[in-house]
Amino acid sequence: MIEIPEAIVLSQQICEALKGKRIDHVTTNQSPHKFAWFFGDPSEYDTKLSEKSIEKVDVFGGFIEISLGDTKLLLGEGVNLRYLMKGEKLPKKHQLFVQFEDESALIASIQMYGGIWCFKDGEFDNIYYKIAKEKPSPLSEEFDLDYFEKLIADENLQKKSLKFVLATEQRIPGLGNGVLQDILFNAQLHPKRKILTLSEEEREKLYHSIKFTLQDMVVKGGRDIEKDLFGCPGGYATKLSKKTVNEPCSLCGSDIIKEAYLGGSIYYCKGCQPE
Repeated sequence: MIEIPEAIVLSQQICEALKGKRIDHVTTNQSPHKFAWFFGDPSEYDTKLSEKSIEKVDVFGGFIEISLGDTKLLLGEGVNLRYLMKGEKLPKKHQLFVQFEDESALIASIQMYGGIWCFKDGEFDNIYYKIAKEKPSPLSEEFDLDYFEKLIADENLQKKSLKFVLATEQRIPGLGNGVLQDILFNAQLHPKRKILTLSEEEREKLYHSIKFTLQDMVVKGGRDIEKDLFGCPGGYATKLSKKTVNEPCSLCGSDIIKEAYLGGSIYYCKGCQPE
């Protein structure tokens, strides 16, 4: 799933590899997917995008926005992106195929669910997109300790868990359940801990863990459980993920635990992250 680190890494790679490239033609929904979301009629994407050139790429939370004049191509959630040079083998299934005039191609395929939206400036009113554009990135200067303290000080959130507050409802756009696991491990906090139980020291430690962990993921090219634009796994070795479950904790040696919680999975170390 595209979260903050992957969105930043992919956007940088798209900018470096595709900026200035002119689109020859576009194919959408070649392999129909029940949970592939489009804006308007996907069959019109070819008309909307053909003969346009990629001008810039922006990141808003977990969204990647590619600008082609006044037209935007927005990608988010469970979209897998691959860039293939002329002659490279094409995947059998995809939901978006963008071929450039040099015969290289950008291909998007959906995992569980994901959005591939093409629209003119001002047309797209998706609430999560709007929130992501309005709120500061946790890697920005605007996302300081005071901002974070106010974010979690909401009285309606005090009895909620850290997972609920930090990884649902886009309170911090692009920070999802995936990156949350290592953030909480580095802060030595359990995903089920309630906000009201955190001391001032723990809140500050959590804030710094958000900043440090996300930055570390970006610098190392994304997480090792996700792939970049060229199909390579990220260089950041996840501490808590499907790759480490039942393995000994790198700090204390206790087993890494996986369990279902709030509609997804959480991972934690019993020794380092007491509930």
